[in-house]
Amino acid sequence: MGDVIKNNMEAVLIEKSRTAVSDTAFFETVLWHVPIPVPGSNHRFKYRLALIVNGECVMRYDNERGKGDHRHLGDIEEPIEFTTLEALFDAFQADMERILA
Repeated sequence: MGDVIKNNMEAVLIEKSRTAVSDTAFFETVLWHVPIPVPGSNHRFKYRLALIVNGECVMRYDNERGKGDHRHLGDIEEPIEFTTLEALFDAFQADMERILA
């Protein structure tokens, strides 16, 4: 994603972090506030939440241009409903706990 969006308004990076959950796993969060919704989404956030285990991305929530809000679980890609950031993070956390159990 570029640093500048339509109308010369800038996207603002809210969070970019990597958190270890074990010796072999971590999750990464990248969250931007954007001036206009990403095509396919109806909110003003661009995000990527990824769970990496043994160097492989085993789960990712994101909203790619044209695809809207969705998640990747292994080889499966499916739409998700975005309601709030809190609900998004809660759903990601619940899926992560199931995968790591």
